[in-house]
Amino acid sequence: MTKTKIVRDLTHGSITRVLLTFALPTMMSNLLQTAYNMIDMMVVGRFVGSTGLSSVSIGGDIIHLYMFLGMGFATAGQIIVSQYVGAGRRDELNEVIGTQFTFVFTLAACLTVISLLFAPGMLSILHAPEASYAGAKAYTLCCSCGLIFIFGYNSVAAILRGMGDSRHPMIFIGLAAIINTVLDLLFIAVFGMGAFGAALATVIAQSVSFLLCMFYLYKNKEQFGFDFRLKSFRMSKRILPTVIRLGVPIALQSSAGSISALFVSSFINTYGVAASAITGIGNKLNSIALIVCNALNTSGAAIIGQNFGAGLLERVRQTFRRVFVFDLIFVSLLSIGILSFPEAVFGLFNKSPDVLALAPVYAKVAAVSFMGFAFRSPSLALVNGLGQSKMNFLMGVVEGFVLRIGLTYLLGVVLKLGLPGFWYGSVIASYGYGLVMFPYYFSGVWEKEKTVVVG
Repeated sequence: MTKTKIVRDLTHGSITRVLLTFALPTMMSNLLQTAYNMIDMMVVGRFVGSTGLSSVSIGGDIIHLYMFLGMGFATAGQIIVSQYVGAGRRDELNEVIGTQFTFVFTLAACLTVISLLFAPGMLSILHAPEASYAGAKAYTLCCSCGLIFIFGYNSVAAILRGMGDSRHPMIFIGLAAIINTVLDLLFIAVFGMGAFGAALATVIAQSVSFLLCMFYLYKNKEQFGFDFRLKSFRMSKRILPTVIRLGVPIALQSSAGSISALFVSSFINTYGVAASAITGIGNKLNSIALIVCNALNTSGAAIIGQNFGAGLLERVRQTFRRVFVFDLIFVSLLSIGILSFPEAVFGLFNKSPDVLALAPVYAKVAAVSFMGFAFRSPSLALVNGLGQSKMNFLMGVVEGFVLRIGLTYLLGVVLKLGLPGFWYGSVIASYGYGLVMFPYYFSGVWEKEKTVVVG
């Protein structure tokens, strides 16, 4: 095998071609991951009903908080690796990757312990409906036990994308999707395990995906840039400060959105099972929009990282613009579809009259949310590609706490718009990134930033 099988130079060729060929496998990865998350909801909705959907939705809110923390540090690893590759310093990747792996595994173990201790209290704070409480608790605790595998896979996938390889993460998440689908049907439809069965299927699927991914990388360790020796699984004093400097703001930015979503859920859950269920379905529909938006964001960040590391600023500009245009086209088409057929779309998950009655209302909320993603995606690509940790942290706080919580409280409580007010307050907040990052991009200030390459 040659080294280019894994490491790919993203500093040459047409930006449109490089972005799309790099993003397509990432889109497929996101599609597969979203598909098996949606299959969870569909199977639970069909065989358990609205109560099961509510349980998975509420438990999922808690797990997403932990996942966003892990993904923050995974993104930090992608930024560092992409800029090292762009700067031509691939011989130092063993130290970078060893630090990344060790830190992420330690973080996952700590969060697992925290979740097992405090999950019941968190569910009470979220006002989980009594009918959904037991299922939500089982879902949360089961998924918590698999955090080390979930974090591990996300970290490996991010490192590979930083090297320019988006194909192999797609392959391994595809295997996870197949396993999860089979186990969902077995655990929920056949064994009647409810929300716990959905969680167990997800954990097993992610575990197998991660272990297969690590086995593949071990067999190709020379290309990967990590020797997998026990002594290499350590936190380098030279690299760790950069991982923390980048990872903490990104993790806080990501988790700020999740924490604020928990705050919003605590209001929505007081409206009962139907409101909780349709919000959970709405979150899955957002996942469809994010299949493309996150793929373009992640791919754009890797391209920007390598080109910024190589000093190719015009290619950074072109990448930002292409990401925005492709995002805007996609979310516009998706918005038209859901606004035209709301009952049919929501009916795929649950045909309860109470849920379907809310579908046309939430369809408008979803359309507003989708457009926000189009502005958020290129903004994240730029800030993550540059390694702008301070900007990431600032925007996380503004979007997650100031805008989402502030707008939700204003529309839902102060203006007494009720359930739609809580929904709109949450999704309008997603425009915050674009309102700050688009002027930042056009100002050209970012061109003077330093790379994150150490030494």
